[in-house]
Amino acid sequence: MRKAEELFKEYSESHQNEQNQLIHYICVPVIFFSIIGLIMSIPNGILKDTFKLYNPLIENWAFIVGILISVLFYLRLSFWYFLKMFAFILLCIAGNNWISNNTNLLNVSITLFVVAWIGQFYGHKIEGKKPSFLKDLQFLLVGPLWVIEKLSKK
Repeated sequence: MRKAEELFKEYSESHQNEQNQLIHYICVPVIFFSIIGLIMSIPNGILKDTFKLYNPLIENWAFIVGILISVLFYLRLSFWYFLKMFAFILLCIAGNNWISNNTNLLNVSITLFVVAWIGQFYGHKIEGKKPSFLKDLQFLLVGPLWVIEKLSKK
């Protein structure tokens, strides 16, 4: 696996335009958030029956997938990246849980997902470069971390 610095450098190559970066600062977290919502929309009866914790924040498929992705991908990059992304995943789960308690989570997640992807592709049209994930799918996981790192330095 490539090092985080290499991944960030390669990801940054197709994100030089300031407008495209601004679009990514908004759309990448929204896409990630909506994917967590989509995963949380999967019926979780088997998890409730298995774990019997009666906690919707951890008895859902997004929590399970989030742990797996965090451990298998982000922890390999660094412990701090793992902590940042795991915290972000937990925030996304909490936010999506709130949405599911107030409206239809699946509909909201689909809408956010589609609108944010339209924004992403518009940003790349401005940039004049193809999205990084078309070359390597792991950039779908690098993008959110790249945004967190960029915004934390501003």
